[in-house]
Amino acid sequence: MRAGADERERQAGADISSGVKDIRVRPEILAPAGDMQAALAALAGGADALYLGLKHFSARMQAENFSTTALAGLTDLAHAEGRRIYVAMNTLVKPSEPAQAYRLVRRLAADVKPDALIIQDPGLLDLARQAGFTGELHLSTLANVTHPKALQAAVDLGAQRVIIPRELRFEEVRQLAETCPEGLSLEIFVHGALCYCVSGRCWWSSYMGGKSGLRGRCVQPCRRQYAQKGREGRFFSCLDLALGPAARALLSLEQVKSWKIEGRKKGPHYVYYVTSAYRLLRDEPHNPEALQEAERILGLALGRPGTRAAFPAGLGGREESPVSSSLTGETQTSSGLICGRITRDDQERYLLRPRMTLIPKDFLRVGYEDESWHCTLSVPAGVAEGRDLVLNLPKNKHPKIGTPVFLIDRREPELTALLLDWGRELQRFAGKKQEREDVAGLEPRLPAPLRGTKRKALDVRLLSSLPHGREGKDGIRPGSVQGLWLSPKAVREVSRTLFGRISWWLPPVIWPDEEEHWSRLITAAQRNGARHFVCNAPWQAAFFSEKKGLSLTAGPFCNLANVLALEAMRGLGFESAIVSPELGGDDLLALPALSPLPLGIVLSGFWPVGITRHRSGPVKAQDAFQSPKGEAFWMRRYGENLWFYPAWPLDLAAHRPALERAGYATFIHMDEHPPKSMEQAKRPGEFNWNVDML
Repeated sequence: MRAGADERERQAGADISSGVKDIRVRPEILAPAGDMQAALAALAGGADALYLGLKHFSARMQAENFSTTALAGLTDLAHAEGRRIYVAMNTLVKPSEPAQAYRLVRRLAADVKPDALIIQDPGLLDLARQAGFTGELHLSTLANVTHPKALQAAVDLGAQRVIIPRELRFEEVRQLAETCPEGLSLEIFVHGALCYCVSGRCWWSSYMGGKSGLRGRCVQPCRRQYAQKGREGRFFSCLDLALGPAARALLSLEQVKSWKIEGRKKGPHYVYYVTSAYRLLRDEPHNPEALQEAERILGLALGRPGTRAAFPAGLGGREESPVSSSLTGETQTSSGLICGRITRDDQERYLLRPRMTLIPKDFLRVGYEDESWHCTLSVPAGVAEGRDLVLNLPKNKHPKIGTPVFLIDRREPELTALLLDWGRELQRFAGKKQEREDVAGLEPRLPAPLRGTKRKALDVRLLSSLPHGREGKDGIRPGSVQGLWLSPKAVREVSRTLFGRISWWLPPVIWPDEEEHWSRLITAAQRNGARHFVCNAPWQAAFFSEKKGLSLTAGPFCNLANVLALEAMRGLGFESAIVSPELGGDDLLALPALSPLPLGIVLSGFWPVGITRHRSGPVKAQDAFQSPKGEAFWMRRYGENLWFYPAWPLDLAAHRPALERAGYATFIHMDEHPPKSMEQAKRPGEFNWNVDML
């Protein structure tokens, strides 16, 4: 919880009293486990379910993660205790990987038998069933299922649960719950790290060098220092989500079956304390003493300062900016609890005078991850509060005086004893002999590739606003194919004679409070003659219940990267698709020959590095901001969201001949106008063409 919780937070019970009275469901407490010690801590803390990843296809590849052998023993222990295990295979799957993913799921189904798989890539829903997996299939928050109609599309593809976005207001969560189709449940994050960008709508790390957040490799560029017009700060580094007592309002929503805690890169101390606190809030929602105790426990969890973000809206509270206090640097947004700042003595040794007592094996973080002196170290012996600790730093680390030091994990004796007890329980299930199926050479059933006459290349210029000037009557260049972002202004001002010639694009994110607006807008566009729509989330197909006479394309923001995902789009009614430009060159060239749908690609223009719903805080839109390496970016607001762009456009034009030979038929040119005051950077815009996507 944030330090010095204010009176409004202490009286959170008043905000949610109406919801707590109507308790309809006892949701599971779902805890993270990045390694075996964290998993045991989750069990010790009373988690009803654990989610964790394997060595491959996990969106937290920096965590230690699990082998199938270790996971089999843990799953047997969890099941013996009446707990559940969910395995996260929540990454985008590249063109060459369906067979590898199939064999892994088959091994999980045979040897581990987890209760659910957490999936980002829509192609894995069918693949999991092909592999014989009979548990539940949960759509990750990275799948970007964000509005009520999208829930039905998720069910149509075979999902049993949707993990909803962290940016939602309580009233929007209620809206999703009240419209949730039969057979589908909802899962919501209640605590843990926040991304500045919407999950599944961030390419920042990938655009800067191939380390994709959609592949679990994010290097967190949002947590770095940036500058704008002489001001410096960690403008985009979010506090931790900490719903705390406000989470009790969720007890009134029958379809919200799971309270999820983020933190697969966190240690067992964090997992144990946060799990314990939310179990208490769930089990004793009317008990003031339990509320106070839960707050105390969360204060021990070593997280960042907390925020309830957008959630309080609709509960009598105000929406909170998760970055509002990060401008000056006084509020830390590195993981862990600040325990002091570095000084030096007359022997030039680096010292820390901790603000609290440190115990042996406490784990410390020095500075921020983007600083040259950043490192982690263990405390060799106990140090009393206010006494100096000599820091044994690596030889190449020379932090500035005043650098903050954070306590990020600890092993107090009581927790250590608990973990030892659970470790002994685990040994009863470890090493069990299994008749392992030989999965080598097994292949999934893939869709037949598209055959037929090669299509003539088509260029689509996607305009960011209605065109002006001498481009023909009504501003559309004669003989060209134009794309327009669907908007009220476009529906009002474009001539009806042109609606059928335009490719109408839906936004990459539609929030619950926007759904009715978009339904009306789509209906109005169709009434005016619109026939071709580009959906930028797979689930937007649900806006088109009657598809006769329409042509739907799955857009580039759907993050489509393999034939099974493309086949899933065909099942939702799409006639063509525009692949993710995030793929490397070899993967992009390989995909058309395998695809069951005609394919297009974004060839040029300003591709966003991220989309966020959070307010911009101290950063002003339309003014460039720079990273410490001099990389420039800018942002623009569209509707409820801010779009972030690099100062150099995507440009794959040099590879167009190869892309045409590979079979791409449609080439998108994204028209966006950067600020006049910003100088366009002179650097290649090839995304991951040469570096590949990790």
